Amino acid sequence: MRIIVALILFCSTLLSWAQTRNLTGKISLEGQEKKSQEIEIYLNETGQFEKSDKEGNFSFDDLKEGDYTLTIYALGYTTKTIQVNLNAEFQALSIHLNLITTNIKEVQIVEKKQNEYGIGRLKPVEGTAIYAGKKSEVVTIDDMAVNQATNNSRQIYAKVAGLNIWENDGAGIQLGIGGRGLSPNRVSNFNTRQNGYDISADALGYPESYYSPSAEAIERIEIVRGAASLQYGTQFGGFINFKLKEGPADTIPLEVVTRQTKGSFGFFNSFNSVGGNKGKFKYYAFYQYKTGDGWRPNSQFDVHSAHANLQYKLNDKVKIGVEYTYMHYIAQQPGGLTDRMFEQNPQQSIRDRNWFQVNWNLAALNIDYKISTKTDYNFRAFGLMAGRDAVGNLGQITRFDDPESSRDLLKDDYANFGFENRFLTRYSFLKNTSIFLIGMRYYNGSTDRKQGDGTAAKNADFSLINENEPRDSKYHFPSQNLAFFTENVFYLSPTITVTPGLRFEYISTKSDGYYFNRSTNLAGQVISEQKIQDNRANNRSFILGGIGFSYKPNEFFEAYSNVSQNYRSINFNDMRIVNSNYQVDTNLNDESGYSFDIGIRGNKNKWFNYDISFFMLSYQNRIGEVRITDPVLYRPIRFRTNVSDSRSYGLESFFEINLTSLLGAKNSKHQVAAFSNFSLMDARYINSKETAFENKKVELVPHIIFKGGLSYRYKQFQLCYQYSYTAEHYTDATNATFTSNAVNGIIPAYAVMDLSAKYNYKHWIFETGINNLSNETYFTRRASGYPGPGIIPSDPRSYYLMVGLRF
Repeated sequence: MRIIVALILFCSTLLSWAQTRNLTGKISLEGQEKKSQEIEIYLNETGQFEKSDKEGNFSFDDLKEGDYTLTIYALGYTTKTIQVNLNAEFQALSIHLNLITTNIKEVQIVEKKQNEYGIGRLKPVEGTAIYAGKKSEVVTIDDMAVNQATNNSRQIYAKVAGLNIWENDGAGIQLGIGGRGLSPNRVSNFNTRQNGYDISADALGYPESYYSPSAEAIERIEIVRGAASLQYGTQFGGFINFKLKEGPADTIPLEVVTRQTKGSFGFFNSFNSVGGNKGKFKYYAFYQYKTGDGWRPNSQFDVHSAHANLQYKLNDKVKIGVEYTYMHYIAQQPGGLTDRMFEQNPQQSIRDRNWFQVNWNLAALNIDYKISTKTDYNFRAFGLMAGRDAVGNLGQITRFDDPESSRDLLKDDYANFGFENRFLTRYSFLKNTSIFLIGMRYYNGSTDRKQGDGTAAKNADFSLINENEPRDSKYHFPSQNLAFFTENVFYLSPTITVTPGLRFEYISTKSDGYYFNRSTNLAGQVISEQKIQDNRANNRSFILGGIGFSYKPNEFFEAYSNVSQNYRSINFNDMRIVNSNYQVDTNLNDESGYSFDIGIRGNKNKWFNYDISFFMLSYQNRIGEVRITDPVLYRPIRFRTNVSDSRSYGLESFFEINLTSLLGAKNSKHQVAAFSNFSLMDARYINSKETAFENKKVELVPHIIFKGGLSYRYKQFQLCYQYSYTAEHYTDATNATFTSNAVNGIIPAYAVMDLSAKYNYKHWIFETGINNLSNETYFTRRASGYPGPGIIPSDPRSYYLMVGLRF
């Protein structure tokens, strides 16, 4: 805190010396000679938004002399970006915007897509959030040629550095990504949100996301790394937000989009949406149905997803939005394989009684209140009613699945709600602009979990044999979280910012239930059992701090750095799963540490885009998985415990070059671009009391992750080729290379290629492609439970064709 206060005082002294001026102007609109509508003006260097008065006048006050970039927007008119030099000779600007005609609009859309290839960054301030000095990425899916129908993560996140991706199924039903050596399991190491609110099962007790938004409904994906812990939660991975589409931007009352996709292995996807504007109302809704047989036997699935969003503009200052999301899917799971089985035939399945079901209901309320031209307030409330059921044989994959035996059944029900307030204002501090954010969040989670015997049937029967007292365990996991957070962007000059921040957290997690402790003989027969009541409570509170820096003299170069404390509470919800392959330490403790970034990034006239950064993650009491031997049955099992401290270092780099512009033909109709996404990482366990772990590699950290590709565009046609490589890595803290049950062991290096194309013709949309072009045989994960246990093979070569219509 003393360092932060000293920095603030130092910055204030420097700022008091600066000469300030007002940047003023007047905007006229074609066809509105006497009276102008409201116009929005964005000042890139400070993140300020202003709105003109009815005559088109605007002003940014108390700015230091220097170069600035203004972006002017008015509904129905061309967007204009201009460069301004603010000095003693500056005179008020006179700006004119032209109406958008149909032909002009089409040209603008083409130009935008030819200069943007699906990746960008968050501005220093967006809405009521601060991103100054933080490493961020923005993925715009519609600007890329990718397999949207299957949510193909390998393609969608190709330009996001350092991501390890799990491929659980070929249909993209569940997302599995992890950054900087963190587990990809259902995005559990990110604070995962949709339109700014939580979508995971239980943000505290079980932060896994069984629901993944449809890529065809996503406008953009926002990703912020570890420094996001001060605004969005304490997790090490950072923050990922899926911003869904809201319908057409202009005054179209009704727009309908239909997309029908056919693919390999019986895959079919139907996505249909409506959206529009009517008076003060704006709406968007979609329904998606996805089905397929899967590549392996026993892999069929059916998915239903729907979403509706209604916005009402009460007046020029207040906008209210309500939305609802529904998803239900049922999928048969073919189970895992041993290493030998995978080598013999990766397509085989020896489990035909495993099923998985998810039912998801999300609702949210959002209120935006523009108190003044410099002050904004946002209130967001959300609720979740959901459940997931898994039935099948959780025993070792090396054992025969007796069709007459009862199946393992896990049933979860989630009932969560929360709300978040954010207040952001821009104010003059010692004659300079400063941006202040303060917020509060409350979250209440409730999870009910039952585990016991299911039926011996082969179908998707999710009923317990003994509902009142399941054979294995029955728990209620309540949790509460109250947080206050604040950040402030101090401008030392128009090019230099310092952003300190604090977050206070109160976390309460409890468990109330029982489990059965059983002893078995070598044949697996129960020889004794004891019912144990398990009632625990853990309340804690703490303060996290962080600070970020940025130096941005122009759009081509920005140097940034940040350091932020992190914290990850243990998940009681995950501590009492009865699984013959998996055990959890009853003395598991919370994790703490910090993350650090330093890098450079920039964009040169939209033909060269780059971001190079170095990161470090420091963990205390890192939770990991080790291989131990069952003391009774003398078989290997995976044991989850606080392994030791760890340090993760890495270099992340991203480059994208428009080769056509580089060769001096930027106005050519033929555009060719190339990108490279390279990550180099090393993560080790340190300060361990167990010599078996000291200096061992942290699990799930590939030493190298590389993705590269070429993109060709001609008018409305786009063709993309992509190559992806992930290096060999371990799956447990002992760095076991092989286990008989395939739960632990090496994940060999693998390389995959994808080819996709898209073409727009008037109202028609055509997309096609080949995934896993060279038909590689590989896998990305070893599972200890569902959807395994064992090796989960990835899909071979597959094809897709989409025909769409927009009217």
